Amino acid sequence: MLHITSLSEGLDIFKALGSDVRIEILNILLDNNNMSMNELASHLNITNGALTSHIKKLESCGLITTSSESAGHGNQKICSVHLDKILIDLEKQEAFQNVYSTDIKVGHYSNYRIYPTCGLASDKALIGEADDPRYFDHPDRYNADILWFTKGFVEYNIPNFIPRFQKITQLTISVELCSEAPGVNNVWPSDISFYLNDVCVGRWLSPGDFGDSRGLFTPDWWFPNWNQYGLLKLLVINKKGTYIDGLKISDVTIDSFLLDYRSSIRFRMAVDDDAEHIGGLTIFGKTFGNYGQDIKVSLHYAPLDDLPQQG
Repeated sequence: MLHITSLSEGLDIFKALGSDVRIEILNILLDNNNMSMNELASHLNITNGALTSHIKKLESCGLITTSSESAGHGNQKICSVHLDKILIDLEKQEAFQNVYSTDIKVGHYSNYRIYPTCGLASDKALIGEADDPRYFDHPDRYNADILWFTKGFVEYNIPNFIPRFQKITQLTISVELCSEAPGVNNVWPSDISFYLNDVCVGRWLSPGDFGDSRGLFTPDWWFPNWNQYGLLKLLVINKKGTYIDGLKISDVTIDSFLLDYRSSIRFRMAVDDDAEHIGGLTIFGKTFGNYGQDIKVSLHYAPLDDLPQQG
């Protein structure tokens, strides 16, 4: 998912979408997962030369990706959609607002309670053995770039290095997620809950555990019948409530936590015991999946209302 926060930031995307042909290309790829350049040109009834210019514009702004595959008569270029969602957020931020941003590795959790099927891996190998929860305590887990479990939770301490005498006005978390099925299953719903300092801020229904195509960043050694990629989700907690990809999921606001420069912040992702759909959770880091990122966190901050007296 791409998060656009200003019109100028999204200019290349808007230009790329300003064509009936390019919109049709995206629709075809969404319906077919991926297609070769020859197949697309034939479907659109245009020449390969005309198609190439459209593909270049869509690829340059990240809407699609292309890769070369060997065929009977040489290499052919395969096209597929890269961005599953585009969120355009033009709400004007307060003039005094600043942001502290950081990345958290998937394996840098501070607490966990998980049940098989489960496991974790670095970009080079499995860490320990699959389906043995003991390996979530292994020292190598700090190198993990993917982890998965059927039920339970992992919790992360969010670094809080905003300046002194500031309060947190918004928390934003971006992470690639999907369900956890035995093997893979693109239709495997799972209720994934999000907690901040032990308060449930909302829940998202993951549609499946995706394995129909290899993740763009998933290493070559990874097993073809295991989780390949997820969906990039954007969680925002602000003064108005809690949102996933711009859709409100609860009335829990950032002000209810009274977070400032002294606060500890714990973020938990869970599949709860009482969830309607207990379909597991997979978390992807920068060397797995389709987005090449760790867990991205942003803390928006502003001056405290009551500043201490200077002596």
